[in-house]
Order: sequence, then structure tokens, then C-alpha cells
Amino acid sequence: MSETFTVRHVHAATVERVFACLTEPEHLTRFWGSVGTSTPVEGIVVDLRPGGAFETTMVNDTTGHTHTMRAEYLRVDRPTFLSWRETDSGVVTELALSPLDDGTTEVVTTRRGLPPQMRTPEALAGWGTALDRMSAYLSEGVSS
Repeated sequence: MSETFTVRHVHAATVERVFACLTEPEHLTRFWGSVGTSTPVEGIVVDLRPGGAFETTMVNDTTGHTHTMRAEYLRVDRPTFLSWRETDSGVVTELALSPLDDGTTEVVTTRRGLPPQMRTPEALAGWGTALDRMSAYLSEGVSS
């Protein structure tokens, strides 16, 4: 399997709303993580600038086990691009946001340098469920 993973998702929201959802703890807490996890707002750190911290502590809803992702923002181009590097794994995540003519937003997520444990079908599917959770949250009419 490849060390790079790319997924495209279209969200029924403006690019500004999608960017806000990806960068503000009060939004991230509503969808961050795969199905079966939650991410309490007190476990989210967003210092939205190159060199700033991005951290999320996800909780397994069944077992209570936690996993903290720690990263450093590499690039922040509001509202069309966001990237960070995870401290532990070195994985780089890039999100390119493009407004579409119908008022929706395409988000292309690329993850580079994935170690073997992050290339499993289950791990890759986790990103898909998180994106689905984000779409459901945006469909609730959340404001930015």
C-alpha cells in the first residue's frame, strides 16, 4: 500500500464555514474522529498559525481509551488551505478547500508519509467516517 492517501469530499457549506469547522474547537468537538470516538472540546488545542500547535484527544466511546494526536501547523491559508505534521509519526496532512459554483466546498485531503499501521483499510476508512460526520454536522446548518 502507498505511503500517501488522498480522499475527496464535497460538503454542503461555503468554504468559509468548512474552514471554520476544521479550525475551531467548538466545531471540531462535534465530529473529529472516526465513528465510535468522541473528542471533548477540552482535549482540543488550535494555535492556527505556521508553527502553532494542533492537538486532539479522542476517546473510544466503548472502552474510554484515549489517543492524542499532536501536530504542528505547517501552512495556514485561510480559507483555502491547511496543513500540519504529526509530531509522533511525521505524517503530513494537507487539506485543499475549493468553493464550487453551487455553494458547496470540495475538500481534498492528502496524507503523506503514512507508516504501515496507518495504511490499513480500517485506518483509512476512519478518515471517511470522520468526513461523513463532518458533512452531517454541516448539514445541521452550523454557522461559522
